[in-house]
Amino acid sequence: MSGSVSGPPGAPAGPVAFKAACPDCRARFELEAGALRLVIGGSRRTTFYSFTCPACAAAVRRPAGERIVELLTGGGVSTLRSV
Repeated sequence: MSGSVSGPPGAPAGPVAFKAACPDCRARFELEAGALRLVIGGSRRTTFYSFTCPACAAAVRRPAGERIVELLTGGGVSTLRSV
């Protein structure tokens, strides 16, 4: 699943790594919380996470539903709330 993010089940016991994939080069990798940014907007269209692909340096922006928001915030990803 291109661009998907998942963290370990349950509470984090240490540094959390999120699995992700690049839609441009199709590389699969793990990112630490500091490599991701989460923006929570006023609607589903304006709520997303983003990162830079470590393989090809593409800027990746993916929609973030409730479950993704929960995983990312629980894993310590920086969050920006937009109005």
